[in-house]
Amino acid sequence: MKRAPETKSRDSLAYAPRFFLSMLLALVAFAVVTYLATGSFATTAIQTLVCAVLIQLGYFATMLYLVRQEAKARKSELDGRQEPDKATPKVPVTMNEPGHSKF
Repeated sequence: MKRAPETKSRDSLAYAPRFFLSMLLALVAFAVVTYLATGSFATTAIQTLVCAVLIQLGYFATMLYLVRQEAKARKSELDGRQEPDKATPKVPVTMNEPGHSKF
């Protein structure tokens, strides 16, 4: 089986497969400690579910932040290389007039 090429996103701290595996391990550890502390399966299940939701909310907020930062960086990059003739139309004005196919 051929391995997928390395990309910039795999180096990111927010790479999804790595995050979900880490989250699963953290939830298992949380559940074990909670069960040892409370001795109740019901309490352990509820607290672990709440912990999972909080982790997911944190991941979602992190993704929003990273996407916003990337969008700002791209926008500033595009603003930096604005061309003066950008306001001129790409299509000749005659193409917008009736009978434009008469060449």
